[in-house]
Order: sequence, then C-alpha cells, then structure tokens
Amino acid sequence: MQKQLSGTAMPRAVPAPCRAHIRSSGRQRIVQVKAAVQVGDKAPDFSLPDQNGKNIKLSSFQGLFGKPVVLYFYPADNSSGCTKQANAFKTSAGAFSKAGAVVLGVSKDDVDSHVEFRSKLDLPFSLLADEGGKVRKEWGIPKDFLGLLDGRQTYVIDKSGVVKAIHNNQFDPESHVGEALAALGA
Repeated sequence: MQKQLSGTAMPRAVPAPCRAHIRSSGRQRIVQVKAAVQVGDKAPDFSLPDQNGKNIKLSSFQGLFGKPVVLYFYPADNSSGCTKQANAFKTSAGAFSKAGAVVLGVSKDDVDSHVEFRSKLDLPFSLLADEGGKVRKEWGIPKDFLGLLDGRQTYVIDKSGVVKAIHNNQFDPESHVGEALAALGA
C-alpha cells in the first residue's frame, strides 16, 4: 500500500496522484494532479549547484548512513508565496533536523539569485539552481494557472531513495511543511 500525504492509501497498481487545492469563485475544490515521479518510485538522481556553486547530488543522501530528504520545488525566489514557504521551512528547521531529514529547495533561478534569497531570509538549508528547468521537467512537476506558472510540489524521500510522499498546493505554500513533517513521522 502507498501512503499519500493526505492520509489516503491506494493499491500500488493505481498511480498515486497528489492533491492540489484550487480556489474557484471563492470556494475551494480539490483536484488530483499526476506527476511523473510517484509515491513508491525510486527518486530520479540529479546533480545541481547550490547557492555556493557546489554541486549537490540527490543520491549522496542515500545509503547505510543516509538521511531522508524533503525536496521542494517552488516557482521563484523572492515571490510572495515562495518567501512564505521558505520561511515556514526555516521555522521548522529544528523539527526536520530532529527527524534526521535534509531540506532542499529547487527552482529555476540561478545561483546568484539563490545567494541573495537565502541570505535575505537567513535560510538554514540549501537552494538548488535548476536553470532551464531540466530536473523539474524530468520529475514531471505540473505547471499551474493554465501552464503559466511553475508548480509547487514537495517530495519526501527516504534514506534508500524511495519517494514516500508527495504534496502539491500552489495556494497554501506553508502547508508543505506540515505535510512533509507528517510524512516523516515528526
């Protein structure tokens, strides 16, 4: 059985969609969003530069002495929602550390933008530069707003590299933190 962040379980034969909350005419409705990377999949490996220009390889967190990874894709540095989301992850840094997890943020911004954004918010975790969006595309992060805005999606990956949970919510960026902590059992 697969565990979704929403708490519902689905048989393995059924693709594991994540939930997206969409506001329409003042009412909220929940739609299913399907990503290329699903719960139960081995997380596709990649190497991206962090805010210091150091290449970070996702698989370097796996293995005998590995750590769970909370990998969150966000649209852009310095936007209102992304600032809220980054600050929410910063506020909960102690809880992620206690759970033994590493938090990594990924956007299409360049290294220089990440340096400024991370410094401005005093973020205790790395931001990875996916210029051109190659990793975002390989992971199948869905776009929002009729394909005009890069999606906001968080993955919780165990120390063996298997995706344990996925959360997608463009309109409540801070919800990614609680959902990730719940998936970690924190």
